[in-house]
Amino acid sequence: MHDAMVIALGSPVHVGIYDEEGNLVEAISNDGLGSDVLPIIFDDVLSRYTLRALIYANGPGSFMGIKVAYLFLKTLSIVRNVPLLAIDGFFFNENHPIKAVGKLYFVKNSTMITMEPLNNPILKGFELPSSIDVKNFNTDSAPCYGIDAVG
Repeated sequence: MHDAMVIALGSPVHVGIYDEEGNLVEAISNDGLGSDVLPIIFDDVLSRYTLRALIYANGPGSFMGIKVAYLFLKTLSIVRNVPLLAIDGFFFNENHPIKAVGKLYFVKNSTMITMEPLNNPILKGFELPSSIDVKNFNTDSAPCYGIDAVG
């Protein structure tokens, strides 16, 4: 077993295994729902790797997808006693708009994330980087849903 870091992303679900130097050693993708595929993926990953950290895109994006990923990874973080780190999804799509609802898209300008109406935006799916630096990730792993509570 090797020390590894794991990154889990939105839809499709992407999980990357990174070595101690932050280099991608394995990439796993699955088009299924996070709630269905995360347990299957991690059952396999945990049988082959020892985790040093869990890292995920904490938003913005699908409210349910972010919530499922956070609850799953936070539980795993507690049970395995490894830190859960986060970064916004724009890190994984080269800062392209992220679909919100209708013609609304999440957009990141410098450090602020807003929701804006866009016509024909250029979208880019999430991709796992070939290398990462753990110092770039936030220890505040709380979800960033990008929408206000409805009530």
